[in-house]
Amino acid sequence: MRKLKVIQILPTLNTGGVERGVLDFNKYLVKKGHESYVISNGGRQVKNLIEDGGNHIHLQISNKSIFTLFQAKKLADVINEISPDIVHIRSRIPAWVLQLSKIFIKNPRPIIFSTFHGLYSTPFYSRIMASFDRVIAISKTVENYVNENYERYLKKPPRLIYRGSDEEYFSNSFVPSESYKDIFFKKFTNLKNKKIITFPGRLSSWKGQESFIKLMSDLPEDYSGLIVGPYQSAKPKYLNSLKKLIEDYRLQNKVYFYNAKDDIREIYYLSEVVLNLSSKPEPFGRTILEAAMMGKKIAGWDRGGPGEVLDMCFPQGKVEFNNFNSLADTVKSLSGKEDVPSNIFLTSDLMHSKTVSFYLDAIDKNS
Repeated sequence: MRKLKVIQILPTLNTGGVERGVLDFNKYLVKKGHESYVISNGGRQVKNLIEDGGNHIHLQISNKSIFTLFQAKKLADVINEISPDIVHIRSRIPAWVLQLSKIFIKNPRPIIFSTFHGLYSTPFYSRIMASFDRVIAISKTVENYVNENYERYLKKPPRLIYRGSDEEYFSNSFVPSESYKDIFFKKFTNLKNKKIITFPGRLSSWKGQESFIKLMSDLPEDYSGLIVGPYQSAKPKYLNSLKKLIEDYRLQNKVYFYNAKDDIREIYYLSEVVLNLSSKPEPFGRTILEAAMMGKKIAGWDRGGPGEVLDMCFPQGKVEFNNFNSLADTVKSLSGKEDVPSNIFLTSDLMHSKTVSFYLDAIDKNS
């Protein structure tokens, strides 16, 4: 196979689904003998990227400011120096900088790929993601959305490459250490010997934390809830509204916030059911896919990307949107059965191999 030089571009390398995807792909590229470069404004994951054999170039192309566009020449200089086969853009602000940098990029230019990681709004700002040489959609939900809203900007139809998760990291054979469990249950004594229902995701008004709290009020006393995400950095007004809702439902001893850092696997392991309850369709269902890989029961509204994940590997967890009676019944039913997800084929390796094949196909057609 031809060895490639690949540049991935994103705003920062901290936490998040896009960041994890870039890190995983970097690792895959290096393992397969390709040269991997990542351009970002830095972050705590840079050291992991470098340890995995990748190269990082620090460039401020993430601020929502007109002045960020002035980085276009610097970005072009970096691309010219590396002379990559592929540039893969994963975010809108850097995409505009990249678009402007084309003026300064020397021939032969690299082929530019973009990935739609979200159901971006359709104004002028977002259409840039559809305007590059090749476009990847991470689910059928996203593919349909791109075709419906951005068709006139596309050079070619988007390619559906489902997002995947690392089956080695999120292994169903993973078991937390006894010391971890001791420390966790000392911190959350009321969770011990309870059926833990987990809701992972950043705190946002559309992610569904309110729905989760309502669900917990409908479940018996032997259930407890864990809202997992960086709640300390959430908007104070929204966090306080959730705390007030918990008080209103009298769930102070039943629902807890937890900021998982490098222990999301441990949290999945301790969970009886892992949920996705977004109030609007999501592009994908990363957290429930990760949990499913670990052999955990999953459930959520039957729509968007999470609905696709549930349909593929655990259809008994699908619930009609906003049907809370059905949701409570489904969670209780699942927790009383031994059924766990199967047919988990959306792996990182599959996604990465399909992406590289897409690169090579584009290069062949470009030559």
